[in-house]
Amino acid sequence: MSELFDLARWRPAPLLPERDARDGSLIFVVAVLCFLACLTAMGVIAAGRAAGGWTGQLTGEATVIVRPQGGETPDAAAARAAEVLADVPGVTEARALEPAKAYDLIRPWMGDVSDLADLPVPRLVTVTLDAKHPANARTLGRTLKAQGVDATVDDHSLWIKDIRRAGEVVRWLGAGVFALIAGAAAAVVAFATRAGLAARRDVVEVLHLAGAEDSYIARLFQLRFARVAGLAGLIGAAGAGLVAAILRLLGGGEGLTPALPLAWGDLAAVLPCPLLAALVAAVAAQTTAMKLIGDMR
Repeated sequence: MSELFDLARWRPAPLLPERDARDGSLIFVVAVLCFLACLTAMGVIAAGRAAGGWTGQLTGEATVIVRPQGGETPDAAAARAAEVLADVPGVTEARALEPAKAYDLIRPWMGDVSDLADLPVPRLVTVTLDAKHPANARTLGRTLKAQGVDATVDDHSLWIKDIRRAGEVVRWLGAGVFALIAGAAAAVVAFATRAGLAARRDVVEVLHLAGAEDSYIARLFQLRFARVAGLAGLIGAAGAGLVAAILRLLGGGEGLTPALPLAWGDLAAVLPCPLLAALVAAVAAQTTAMKLIGDMR
């Protein structure tokens, strides 16, 4: 008798069921794609920060290679060059590098040499430039030449160009990976939409006979797969955020590594993932459904 008063028993079934046997596989695939997309985003952000830090350090410094003249000793020539450069506008500090540190810089390139002191190793002067108004290499070289110092100024411009070029490559690679992941997610949702429409072809035909517009029918699939993709995006983003947090804790103060300094703020990159996943799924489902419904007429 109670079955007669069960409202759920007499409530009409929805055109699209709330759950489908294929939802688990769809959620898994989209969640994995979102997980990879979030990791890629955080990796690109960290790589950009590292490139910016290296560029900032190189831009704020210059290296001067000093060669002694006449009877002047290498150490005296380096000290004189540092004294000259310290008075140049745009230079914060100029310091002659100790011979031991100069030897350490070239030792990896020279191999196992017992006594580097016997070699004519030039002395180096490290120059710290003013962050707001730095002196350029031409000004430094002209000042040294005017004071009779034989030296070569390296403002690290070659390295700065390489680092900036590498940063651009990383950003373009990240954009390419995002495009591939978004395309893969759209293809998966389009396939699921096609399967859902094929399974309910009779329902679509009845709706057509009842005067339902194509946009109304397509919107049903659009909303359904947007919800599924949004849930998958939330799962993938949470997984990526957890992995990033673990890596950040393991990396200590430098993030993951000095070459990839992952910061806590980078975890915010996962926040738009559920919304973006739902948006991609909605567009893919809407486009696919409109095309297939048009073909059914």
